[in-house]
Amino acid sequence: MRHVERREASCYNRKMHLLDLTLATPQENLALDEALLDTAEESEEPAEVLRFWESNRPMVVLGRSSKAAEEANLDACRGDGVPVLRRCSGGAAIVAGRGCLMYAVVLSYELHPELRALDLAHRFVLSRLREALLPLASGVQFRGTSDLAVGDHKFSGNSLRCKRNHLLYHGTLLYDFDLTLLGKYLGPAPRQPAYRNQRTHRQFVTNLPLSAAEMKQAISAVFGASETLTCWPEALVRQLVKERYSAESWNLRH
Repeated sequence: MRHVERREASCYNRKMHLLDLTLATPQENLALDEALLDTAEESEEPAEVLRFWESNRPMVVLGRSSKAAEEANLDACRGDGVPVLRRCSGGAAIVAGRGCLMYAVVLSYELHPELRALDLAHRFVLSRLREALLPLASGVQFRGTSDLAVGDHKFSGNSLRCKRNHLLYHGTLLYDFDLTLLGKYLGPAPRQPAYRNQRTHRQFVTNLPLSAAEMKQAISAVFGASETLTCWPEALVRQLVKERYSAESWNLRH
């Protein structure tokens, strides 16, 4: 595990904190999710945080084990200057950008020991997201392994990363996203839930008719995240960007 400065780890207490923070670059934003998990691991007590961010430009984000040449249309991405990056968690490639709210929640196994079972971890987080969104948008359902959908149309894909004492669960919430970008920058989905029924990205995915502000408020309330995180792991983010998120050997590895 990377060394985390004690000053950064000491920003937490036993409450779930809220961090609504979008950094300047896609690389920094992906690094911050991982840094929040690593920082929680170094904390002397359970450290839980809910984060929101939103990229102001399109970006492709591969899963930890994704094959870049299969899951992303690399020629189209290069031609349009769309970065292709890799996150620390599993799952398949996504496209994010304006109109796609990104969230991340770091959870403690000490406070939630049942989350060591991956199916329960998925259900724990997605049930809370559904609880938050259902009063605002009817028909929200938990579908497949880790999707949220309205009927048969997906608006949220999610993945997780587990460590010894904490897990990172993060994903997408589409609300005003240009859905044509999915077919432009992604290859065929390598794994498809049964409810997709072989539909294309554009046929399968939809936007939730809500604003980012509405979703943030509702999700924060469900998780009880009302106390703003007063500091975040800036040094570790810089280290992760340098060592990993800006490195082609990480982002485009086979």
